[in-house]
This record gives sequence, structure tokens and C-alpha cells, in this order.
Amino acid sequence: MSLFAGIDAGTQSVKVVVYDAAARSVVASTSAPLELISGEDGSREQHPSDWVHAMQACFDRIDPAVRAQVAALAVSGQQHGFVPLDAQGHVLAPAKLWNDTSTTAECAAIMQAVGGAAQTIALAGNPILAGYTASKLPWTRKHRPEVYAKLAKILLPHDYLNFILTGAYFCEYGDASGTGWLDVRTRQWSKELLQATDGERDLSACLPPIAEPDALFDIAPLVAAQLGLATTVKVAVGGGDNMMAAIGTGCVSEGRLAMSLGTSGTLFAYADRPIVDDAGAWAAFCSSTGGWLPLICTMNCTVATEQVAKLFGFSTREGDVYIQATPPGADGLLMLPFLTGERTPDLPLGKGVLAGMDTDNMSPAHFYRAAMEGATYSLKYGYDAFVRAGMRFDRILLTGGGANSAAWRQMVADIFELPVEAPKQSEGAALGAALQALWALGNAQGETTTLRELADRHVTTDPQLAATPDPDRAAAYRASYQHFLQHLQAVTPLYRG
Repeated sequence: MSLFAGIDAGTQSVKVVVYDAAARSVVASTSAPLELISGEDGSREQHPSDWVHAMQACFDRIDPAVRAQVAALAVSGQQHGFVPLDAQGHVLAPAKLWNDTSTTAECAAIMQAVGGAAQTIALAGNPILAGYTASKLPWTRKHRPEVYAKLAKILLPHDYLNFILTGAYFCEYGDASGTGWLDVRTRQWSKELLQATDGERDLSACLPPIAEPDALFDIAPLVAAQLGLATTVKVAVGGGDNMMAAIGTGCVSEGRLAMSLGTSGTLFAYADRPIVDDAGAWAAFCSSTGGWLPLICTMNCTVATEQVAKLFGFSTREGDVYIQATPPGADGLLMLPFLTGERTPDLPLGKGVLAGMDTDNMSPAHFYRAAMEGATYSLKYGYDAFVRAGMRFDRILLTGGGANSAAWRQMVADIFELPVEAPKQSEGAALGAALQALWALGNAQGETTTLRELADRHVTTDPQLAATPDPDRAAAYRASYQHFLQHLQAVTPLYRG
């Protein structure tokens, strides 16, 4: 049994890959869509039962003979979600997600209770930003008092799927650091922030224990039967989707920079020590490998390109044709793609902005390019903070759905002026979960392979997907990016709230 499954529960879909460790190849890959519940107040929610049904659907589409050979699996989950359970483990309400901005006021209230954003960073390494789990608790107390009254357990989406798979409550350091409650320096829950979030109860009693990166759990026999898996399958601890994508792209040692182009856009780099910014310019997260993962997150990446494509009646699969028909800078058309608020830059109440329209650039191709450029410039804005802090990188490892676009890969190379590589397996988070399961099971069986050695062995890039910066395009993008920053500065006062 040398097959390992990775389950990636994202915002738009659940994906499952099955990896053959001996052949070093993915032997099965399936996905099932998810629906998003959106509200005018900025709320973004999903029913946790939908994740379970989607996971079941994914396994149902995999050959039973393949499923029978799975030795271990792990879950990658969208970060920051709030899954409230009662004492019997029943879900009490839809899960509020990472891109939910309805709790912005609660973020400020929690930080004010401990003395402000600077003191919050001093206590835990991160400010409480819109979308983080912490702010969802006081929102629930105010808007869903019946849920708050019955609340016994707080799980993240990744934790909830692990609970379904094993019947056990546990979380892990990487995903837990995205709650806003974990002191990333000590890897302990911050008593001060828990108290500031809810002074009416001991919140620590609602949080699951934190499992070590190499922990293994037994799969529940009934769930194994439902998924067509052996009852001997082990469930590794898994982690947040960005933490699993770090493993799946080989970003498990210093000097490597990974970028994920998904619903959200992320930049993350491995560190062997906490990398905390006093101004909170990036997320000072733990990794799921025993280290740390400084991370930049934008809330609008493929969201922007998909919305523009939908507006003009074409598919993003056709998007590269539109990019090739337009020049860098979109002939002056500029988009600030803050369609769902924004985290980087920190504008949770932000809205999308189109600027520079004239009679020559009001075409579907120009709008699509402006959306892709705007999403990439937002990531560049965060990357600049990394560089100012002294971090240096020699290439970008690209993953996520946007990485399937040759035009986007080239755009990233030109805007960041760094070579771009893409792993052969584009589903970096799902592959990372499978590799973590492989590593954890190997450890339990007495192997001494480090996670870095394992990633170097199993994560390979595709030379045909590589991109190198073009000097002329890079110069054009530098000028366009400056216009982005100027417009950002101009609209920031409008959306500060």
C-alpha cells in the first residue's frame, strides 16, 4: 500500500488526489464544487455538511481498486473558518469563512481590549484582521445568541473534516496561527486574546488540542467504509491550505518563495524562526512542518478574473487569448480588484475600482488584463514588504488554478522580475497533504527522512511551465505598478471605515 491521499477543502471546491509514492506520480484526481452563501453585509458562509458530501463525491469517483491501496491521508483546509459545534459534535450554524468581512468591527474591538493593534502583535505576532477566526466569535454572540448559548467546540474547516474522518478533536500549529488566538512565538494559545475575545467564558475549553506535525490518527471504521478505504488507513494531521501548498511546492526551506493563484492570492516563505512584523505587514504564521511561514494574503485573485470573464460571457480558460491581444499596462486601464474587501492592502471595506478608461481601452480584453494585473499588483504590494524586511528570493514557485495560465505565469515573472517555476502537479495543497501523510507514516515506521528531503524527492517542476522575465515588459509593468500604488493611496481614505 504505497498510495497516499490528499484532500483539499477550498472555497470553490473539494479536491482529492491520490499519490503513488513508489512511482512518484498522481494516479487519481477528482473534484466536487461547493456553493458560497453571500450576504450584503460582507458575510461569506458555507454549510460544513457540504464539505463532507463533496469529499464523499470525490472518493466515489476514484477507482475502488485505487482507494483500497491508500495507506494514509491528510486534509488541507481553507484557513480561518469558524465551525461552531455543540457538546455532541453537531454543527450549530453555517461556517463563516476566511473571506467574510462582516466581522470587521469585532476585529477592532478585540484589539482595542488588549491595547490596540501593536499590543495584539506583541501578544501573538499578528493583528486580528478581517476574516480571522477570532472576530467570528463575538459576531456569533451578538447575531446568533442561540448558537453561542450551545457552543462547546470551535473548529476550523480542516479540523472539522478531521473530526468527521477520525471522531477526534485536534488542530495543528499552522492553521491554528490563523485564528488570531495563537502566540506564534511560543505556539501556545494567548490567554489575553482569548479573554479579550470573550470575557464571559473560558474559550480555551472550546479549542481542540494542538497536534504535532507528525501525528497520526486512526480513521473511523464507518467513514472508511463509506469512502471505500481500508480500516487500517491513518489520518495525518494535515493543515491549512497555504501550509499544505508550501509542502506541495517544496517551500520547506529558507530562500524559497511560493505563490498561490486561487480564489485568494498568497505569497509564503519558509523560516526556521518566527518572522514577525511590528506593523503587521504580513501574517506571521507557523508552518505545518515545525517551522514558520510568513505569509501575504490577498482576498481577490482569480475572483477578479472570473468575474470579468463572466461579465463578458467567456471562460477564463480562454483568458490567455485576451491577455495576448493587449499590452502590459492595459493601455492605461487600471483595476483595484477589491471586490470582496481586501486584506493586503488592509482594506476590509474596500470595493473594486476601475480607473483610466477611455475610448481605446474599453474592451473585454483590456478589462480582463486589468483584472489579472490588479490581482498580481496586490501580491507585489505584499512582496515589497518582504523585501523591505530583508528577505531575498531567487525564484517563485507557482501553484493554484491561476498557475494553469501561461499568460499569468509570464506576467508574474515580468512583474516580480524573477524566474517562475511551476510544479508538475498543479494542485499544490492537495499534493502537499498527501506528502505530509507519506512523511508522517514513514516517521511512525521508523524512517528518518526529513520533510525537506521528501519534498526535494517528490516535488518536481515542469520545464514547459517555466517563465523568465522579459526586460521590456518588466519596465512597462514597473510604470503601471506605480500607477496602481498612486490610485491605491488615493482611494484608501474612502475605504478605511
